[in-house]
Amino acid sequence: MQTTNTTPSPALDPAKNNGWDFLEVWIDPMQSPPYLLMLLGDQSGRWRILNPAEQYKLVRYYDSYDQAQLWLLEDEYEPLEGRLSEAEVVRG
Repeated sequence: MQTTNTTPSPALDPAKNNGWDFLEVWIDPMQSPPYLLMLLGDQSGRWRILNPAEQYKLVRYYDSYDQAQLWLLEDEYEPLEGRLSEAEVVRG
């Protein structure tokens, strides 16, 4: 029997700089349910693609948004509308 870890991700500490600036969620709509990846931009302009289903394991790392976006689009991921900033999360 396969089990799924439903433990929520750790809460962000508002007093700590977590090193990220923007977050986008990308989906592979061909999967059922759709497979999700997170595109996380840090304050120095670098971008990480993380897999939230595998404890936020680093999938890819890029020096520009365009490079990260190109990889996601080539793998047929689609962005969900909108972008979330760290300031929005910290303020709640």
